[in-house]
Amino acid sequence: MISTADSRRFLYRNDLDPDAALRLTADALRACDDGELYLQYIASESFGFDDGRLKTADFNTQAGFGLRGVSGETTAFAHANELSQHAITRAAETMAVLDPARGQRPAPPRRTNASLYTDADPLSLVPFARKVALCQEVDAAARARDPRVKQVSVTLAGSWSVIEIVRPDGFVAHDVRPLVRLNVQIVVEQNGRRESGYHGMGGRYLYDGLFEPEAWNRAIDIALAQALVNLDSVAAPAGEMTVVLGPGWPGVLLHEAIGHGLEGDFNRKGTSAFSGRIGERVAAPGVTVVDDGSIGARRGSLTIDDEGTPTQCNTLIEDGILKGYIQDRLNARLMGVAPTGNGRRENFAYAPMPRMTNTFMLGGRDDPGEILSRAKNGIYAKSFGGGQVDITSGKFVFTCTEAYKIENGELGSPIKGATLIGDGPTVLTKVAAIGNDMCLDEGIGVCGKGGQSVPAGVGQPTLLIEGLTVGGTAA
Repeated sequence: MISTADSRRFLYRNDLDPDAALRLTADALRACDDGELYLQYIASESFGFDDGRLKTADFNTQAGFGLRGVSGETTAFAHANELSQHAITRAAETMAVLDPARGQRPAPPRRTNASLYTDADPLSLVPFARKVALCQEVDAAARARDPRVKQVSVTLAGSWSVIEIVRPDGFVAHDVRPLVRLNVQIVVEQNGRRESGYHGMGGRYLYDGLFEPEAWNRAIDIALAQALVNLDSVAAPAGEMTVVLGPGWPGVLLHEAIGHGLEGDFNRKGTSAFSGRIGERVAAPGVTVVDDGSIGARRGSLTIDDEGTPTQCNTLIEDGILKGYIQDRLNARLMGVAPTGNGRRENFAYAPMPRMTNTFMLGGRDDPGEILSRAKNGIYAKSFGGGQVDITSGKFVFTCTEAYKIENGELGSPIKGATLIGDGPTVLTKVAAIGNDMCLDEGIGVCGKGGQSVPAGVGQPTLLIEGLTVGGTAA
């Protein structure tokens, strides 16, 4: 275990110490409604193993701060990759563009003694050679699985971040955040046809979990199975039809098509399809959606958000009724509600905004097999690739990376080229069955918004959706 004092030495260096940080923050933000000094140190590494050899091996460290002042709806923000009193003093000049505070300052975040993940550094605990050896093992094992395997790509990545949040009211919060991930992509060939499959896993823990043979062999099996299934795929049908979504990762559709529309900034500005609809029915009975950043060791989890607010489980939709939005401090204050622990930023060079953590739909009572038989005819979407969403309307287009026809209530031929087209609010009302098999994804989600990317988690049970438009390739 690393003590707080040991990890703080990555932030306080040269002439900058904790007392100076408190003093400089109080001076810089004395006329602001809200704001903070955000200090951060980040170490990250990645290994790319391709064509049977190590292609890339990167290691980077960076440290810096972001100084933010808020007055009314206006934010002033300055950042630098230098941790010194001089740099912070210079950044404080930016705060002069703000009008003086007009009201009582909001209370600082509540404190927590919780810790959702280890503070140990995963990068330093495993030697370089062992990380390369893991990539080689995965590559060799994947190629030995099936003679049709023609290409294997293995990516191993990790980071370790130390952050400290200093507020002008004297509040200080500290967090140490590990993050690791393993990706396996396999290309197979048969009769001149090539297809690929992919699987990834990770979370806020040490490399140990990824180095277990059971874990990486499972990643190989899933990626290979997907690739081989796609070798036999036929052109996807098109039109409006019944769609069954598998559990776990397909929750990325929920994240994009619905989750972003429940973020506080879009709703405060009235640009979301869910704006002003608290208390209204927005989904079919039985649909309950939560955002929970307090699940231990999950990729999207944080002990505290990037404003110092402890994360929690926020019920967004309950039994089909819209209950609330996810909030950072600024939008919560302007909307007259409490922050929900969702103020997030990519790193010190960005100001925080309301962002999802782990967003998922709770399970229901239906048996997944019975859901499939109820569908009769349609498609079963097991895994997704990329997608596009319009926040204002909720309209989305998602590409299926593994999908099947449903014929007479049973899985039929695998299909290729299927896209799901619709809008989030409408999809929620068309949920006709909710499985009892809810699960979260295995730790690969990356959420983009406003030019920032952050780790995120998704999840859902098997869902039956009646009347969703499917874009296909069949004539």
